[in-house]
Amino acid sequence: MATYNLKINGKVKQVNVDPSTPMLWVLRDHLDLPGTKYGCGIAQCGACKVHLNGVAVPSCQLPVSAVGNQAITTIEGLSAKGDHPVQKAWLEHDVAQCGYCQAGQIMTAAALLKENAKPTDADIDAAMSGNICRCGTYLRIKEAIKSAAKEVSMSSTRK
Repeated sequence: MATYNLKINGKVKQVNVDPSTPMLWVLRDHLDLPGTKYGCGIAQCGACKVHLNGVAVPSCQLPVSAVGNQAITTIEGLSAKGDHPVQKAWLEHDVAQCGYCQAGQIMTAAALLKENAKPTDADIDAAMSGNICRCGTYLRIKEAIKSAAKEVSMSSTRK
């Protein structure tokens, strides 16, 4: 066991865990942040995506010992009121069906729009390719990302 001071959602949280413990389980079992989901356990489905210094990464294969001083943002930390442009677009386009993959999908889309506020269809397809939706809502996901991109672009031009 080792003690880690982790930057999670803008706050420092201390955990005492085995260094090989995946961040997914640190978040869910030790920090009571259940929004990040377990999907496949081999970083192939995207359900467990979080932001590591703003980049969407699968937390199921990220050992706590590899995090260091990097900032982690979970779905709970994306927006205090659930009003991130991607979250609002998800509701507007009625994306979720079962909803299981949605936290990972949203985190991936938010990271994409932070990097590229005006993504093309090809950009969206490339960014989202690591996220599987069992319900097949891919067209609604793409439309929601396009709507969120418009809001992100408009808000960045207002600044």
